[in-house]
Amino acid sequence: MASSRHFRWAEIESEPMNPLMTRQYVTGTGIMLARLVLKKGAHVPLHHHANEQVSHVVAGALDFVLEEGRVTVRTGEILCIPPHAPHEVIALEDSVALDIFNPPRQDWIDGNDAYLRS
Repeated sequence: MASSRHFRWAEIESEPMNPLMTRQYVTGTGIMLARLVLKKGAHVPLHHHANEQVSHVVAGALDFVLEEGRVTVRTGEILCIPPHAPHEVIALEDSVALDIFNPPRQDWIDGNDAYLRS
């Protein structure tokens, strides 16, 4: 059986993805929690993945571009994105988001996430 683990965001290295975005994450046995800090104007290009994603905007406002249209997710709001759904994100203001992925994003773990690093 897996052991419980305790984390503090302040002790997890913040990884600069590009000049406008940093990322931290932790993984469990079947889930990943990421903390993204996006400055106003940050852009996550159109992409999709096999992982289900739940995005909780802790502070700020993010504009998600989805197949079904655009939706602005603001402080305290949550967006559920199904597996394989194309989406992109634009930070409308300085923002912090917590993203939950099931299963964990293996591309992030392996460093195969060049779309975020431009």
